[in-house]
Amino acid sequence: MIKEVKGKIDEYKSEFIRLSDYILANPELGYKEFKACSAHVELLKTHGFQVEEGFMGMDTAFKAVYKSSKEGPTVAYMAEYDALPEIGHGCGHNLLGTTSTAAGIILSKYISEIGGTVIVFGTPAEETAGAKVEFAASGVFAEVNIALMAHPADNFYKSGSSLALEPVQFTFKGRSAHAAAAPEKGINALDAAINTFNNINALREHVRTDARIHGIIKEGGAAPNIVPELATAQFYIRAADQAYLDQLSEKIKNCARGASLAAGTELEITNFEPPFANLVTNQHLSEVFNHRILNMGVENIYDQKEGFGSLDAGNVSHVCPTIHPYFGITEHELTVHSREFRDATCTEKAYDSMLKTIGALVLTAIDVIKDEQLLQDINEEFAAENIK
Repeated sequence: MIKEVKGKIDEYKSEFIRLSDYILANPELGYKEFKACSAHVELLKTHGFQVEEGFMGMDTAFKAVYKSSKEGPTVAYMAEYDALPEIGHGCGHNLLGTTSTAAGIILSKYISEIGGTVIVFGTPAEETAGAKVEFAASGVFAEVNIALMAHPADNFYKSGSSLALEPVQFTFKGRSAHAAAAPEKGINALDAAINTFNNINALREHVRTDARIHGIIKEGGAAPNIVPELATAQFYIRAADQAYLDQLSEKIKNCARGASLAAGTELEITNFEPPFANLVTNQHLSEVFNHRILNMGVENIYDQKEGFGSLDAGNVSHVCPTIHPYFGITEHELTVHSREFRDATCTEKAYDSMLKTIGALVLTAIDVIKDEQLLQDINEEFAAENIK
């Protein structure tokens, strides 16, 4: 089966590389990925998938389904294709999306014989709003037995964890006045924003080492001679688990409440993006993938290193068994979200790693479809994790 899958990938590899290169050359931000979405959809249609475009009311989302006449598990691959501002595909989503779509296409060549259903979900805006958050919350994955994807990186890493994330915005409302002639008549909203940062910095001494807090001031006044009547600060608050994130978020919000009280402003607290849950890797499923990536010719796959941030795939992992491993596209360490990483996505090394990863994702799905006991073990682990 390994040799057969490799041969099938080789048969279509020019289509897959062409898709990745096209998306690389046409970077689009989240929810504006019209060219990328269309390119994925057209390739999937060519290979016999039934595609629902504009899925979940999102213009650049899709659901592509290929169903066997034989009963069997449903396997979902998640494709991302949004780029970063100014940098383009510095996170490698041109490769990531192609890997998922290609895995779905290759798996579709086998399910008529072995049974089951393969779905490729086109999931926009991972870098910002994270369409998978809404997908997961809306029950889209209720029909899915396993969900898989793999992300480009500097080496091959096992699926591990990610940080739960709450994006919080503080809007401080004060009162304008002439900053020299009548400052006593003003209420300085910028003071409240600055003191929020000061309060948070004082809190850092008492925060767990797995947590991260980072923010910006989006708005802080119109001119130096006008007391700022409006200031807006945005923060990403991250932690390894949801329970601690909830505690930490409340402390951060109290930092803003105290700063607002001291300055005399009104305060509005909102989420400026959807929260991301932490990734919970299904270890039974992960072990199958780890074995299969070695079968594809990768010399080693390492434990995930720290610093992989937050993922909207985390939300999926709380509703169905999920893995999110990484595949190496460079010969040396590179920083993700950089122009150097973007340029590394169109090298022979990147293409070779992508094709090997496609094979591992396909073989993993075939193993699950054919082995009822394996699927039961995966489901029992998932149920046990959800009880915790």
